[in-house]
Amino acid sequence: MNNIKLKGKVALITGSSRGIGKSTALLFAKEGAKIVVNYLDSEKEAFAVVEKIKKIGSEAIAIKCDVSKEDKVKEMINQTIDKFGKIDILVNNAGIVFDVPFFEKTVKQFKRTLDVNLLGTFLCSKYASEQMLKNNDGKIINVSSTNGINSFTPDSMDYDASKAGINILTRDLAKELAPKIQVNSIAPGYVDTDMNKDLPLDFIEEETKKIYSKRFAKPEEIAKSILFLASDDASYITGSILKADGGYS
Repeated sequence: MNNIKLKGKVALITGSSRGIGKSTALLFAKEGAKIVVNYLDSEKEAFAVVEKIKKIGSEAIAIKCDVSKEDKVKEMINQTIDKFGKIDILVNNAGIVFDVPFFEKTVKQFKRTLDVNLLGTFLCSKYASEQMLKNNDGKIINVSSTNGINSFTPDSMDYDASKAGINILTRDLAKELAPKIQVNSIAPGYVDTDMNKDLPLDFIEEETKKIYSKRFAKPEEIAKSILFLASDDASYITGSILKADGGYS
């Protein structure tokens, strides 16, 4: 039992009804954490994750919340405190993407991407960290992307811009919340998730050739990196961006 990394911790994971968020929620639960599963549209999937966590032997609740809406974020944080009494770990994972050519991309799409991916990260970090500071301790892990570091995909320029913003926000939050709260970012490359399931096969083949590992990541592999940043194993790491892209050039 001494090897359980998150025993007694409470983790709020946004966008955790599927993909990387789901894998992170299940892994955290196995490591002893109580989980808040956040979702927006995938209610059935979210409650399925809650049931899996309960079977693992941990506690969990599902909360519907649009992370781009300040009042809804406040409600989510309050519900978490009402249920579990604290927040130890926040994983800002909720994100969307519109793969649309530049001249077809709309202002509505661009704004929505920034609102969910970047503003949502800001809002959740702001109100979760207020609670963390009451306990003088906390971890925030932002799920960014290698698109925010090296981008050659104009069709997702709004997504890329949002992820670059998350990387800068990570560094600023790490300075603002130090030394009590550690803030880091994980920047995955291509991951085998619903977000990437509709990519053209020829595009997948060409991109896979550029990856040293010659494959997309599994969500579980990214979850393990997030676990590292959320655990005491990363006790002297803050303001950092960890690339998890299998090697890419």
